Amino acid sequence: MDKHKFSEAEIAGVYRAIAERRDMRHFIDQPIAAETLTKLLQAAHQAGSVGLMQPWRFIRITANSLRQSIHQLVEAERQLTAHALGEREDEFMQLKVAGVLECAELLVVALPDNREQHIFGRRTLPEMDLASASCAIQNLWLAARAEGLGMGWVSLFAPDKLSSLLNMPIGSQPIAILCLGHVEEFYTKPMLELENWAQGRALEEFVSENSWAS
Repeated sequence: MDKHKFSEAEIAGVYRAIAERRDMRHFIDQPIAAETLTKLLQAAHQAGSVGLMQPWRFIRITANSLRQSIHQLVEAERQLTAHALGEREDEFMQLKVAGVLECAELLVVALPDNREQHIFGRRTLPEMDLASASCAIQNLWLAARAEGLGMGWVSLFAPDKLSSLLNMPIGSQPIAILCLGHVEEFYTKPMLELENWAQGRALEEFVSENSWAS
């Protein structure tokens, strides 16, 4: 027996959080305890990062006027995305793509400025800062699910406009708006599958050996 292995119950909990994680858009009106939010952010902050650069910044939105402004940015991009989808425009407009106004906590995740100083692991792959920050977001997502909370990752916004709204320094970049809160229930499958927008594909289609599979 591997002495480093978790107990069977602990292992099951990890896999359950992964399997039942959902990109949530529907929330109920119930606050999140301050200590729980701190735990979630700590879980995010424990993510692995290339060269230990920790390229994540979390901006908690507590001003209602600012939340309203962020909602307007998302709505503007929703309209533009719908138009860009052409024949699926009307279908897209029927989807609920964000819960900015309904969620208990609204967070903006951003990459900091001066990231070019971090060369270790990024000399040939500078985008590893984004990959590392994404690991932090996934940590938060899984921890939230374990705590019984829903989270939605919103990417429908113009980065420059959100940066200006949040007085972010030149060189920084917002990468996600996170809607976090209690939910009535979790979707049984990804919402886009339930809405017949797209269907997930089997693992076998994404795994090959020794070379790229056509």
